[in-house]
Amino acid sequence: MLQESYDNVGLLVGDPDGEVSGALVCLDVTEGVIEEAITHGCGLIIAHHPLIFKGLKRLVGSDPVQRMVIKAIRQDIAVMAVHTNLDNVAWGVNGELAQRIGLSPAHVLETRPDQLRKLVVFVPRDHVEPVRNALFQSGAGQLGRYDECSFGVDGTGTFRAGAGSEPFVGVIGERHDEAEVRLEVIYPTMIERSLLRAMMEAHPYEEVAHFIHPVLIGHPQIGSGLIGEFPEPVDPVAFLALLKDRLGIPWLRHGPMPNRPIRRVALCGGSGAFLLSKAKAEKVDAFVTGDLKYHDFFEADGRLLLVDVGHYGSEQFTMTLIQRLLGEKFPTFAVRLTETVTDPIHYS
Repeated sequence: MLQESYDNVGLLVGDPDGEVSGALVCLDVTEGVIEEAITHGCGLIIAHHPLIFKGLKRLVGSDPVQRMVIKAIRQDIAVMAVHTNLDNVAWGVNGELAQRIGLSPAHVLETRPDQLRKLVVFVPRDHVEPVRNALFQSGAGQLGRYDECSFGVDGTGTFRAGAGSEPFVGVIGERHDEAEVRLEVIYPTMIERSLLRAMMEAHPYEEVAHFIHPVLIGHPQIGSGLIGEFPEPVDPVAFLALLKDRLGIPWLRHGPMPNRPIRRVALCGGSGAFLLSKAKAEKVDAFVTGDLKYHDFFEADGRLLLVDVGHYGSEQFTMTLIQRLLGEKFPTFAVRLTETVTDPIHYS
């Protein structure tokens, strides 16, 4: 639900019902990574970048992707990807990068307008709190730094129970008036299924009258890129040195040095040039990303310090993030970080 339409995430190779005793986490699947999984007995490879991105019309080993898919199948190794769905949450790829740099994340740089909805449900007055609490426990009612947000209006509901029904109140065949509350909550789209299930379980009615409305404002924690701040302003030269040190990279590319300190920073792991205009509009002091082109540095127009730390450099800590998340969910499941450096770009 969070991945981009062009992306290919989830299980890409393997049996969905198969069992594995260990996983190897990587940024990219390479033949070296598959060999490493074989050596350590890992039946699952979890990558950030999808092994299969474009459609495959044949499997004859004529290119690297085909060879790796064939090898994974022969060795009974499943392969899955967690890509733009991890890019598009504030605590994901960009949140991990911000933490490494020392920024306090504020909000995503470009929110997605399709990630919030409003649920309206009509509840008998004496049962409002159980239903409201069930919605909150499912994750509804979060607005920025506030949670358990809802709105209720008293009113009167009418209904007539038909033959074969089992009404909670009222008599079959007779119209019934009931004091009800119109209860409204905002929720992220991704929890809709579990939210509706919780609502149905907590609601006393046999048929629950409810409506779902789209919300045009973006979710502040879902979208592309991230904006964060340093506790104190940092000199531009010191900022570049900090990036190289914290990211463990010997080089970076950057635009003209500004004559002001760096405090408010936008960043985007991977290829973030598409967010440059948004970063300028947000009046940040610097924008850190990868895969920038020659003319992108002209487009910065001196309004921010544009820094290219490389695609791999900006996303390398995604592996640690995935390992940590799996460790929290499955503490007894063995998860290894690959020792294979998969950055295809070399410098000499």
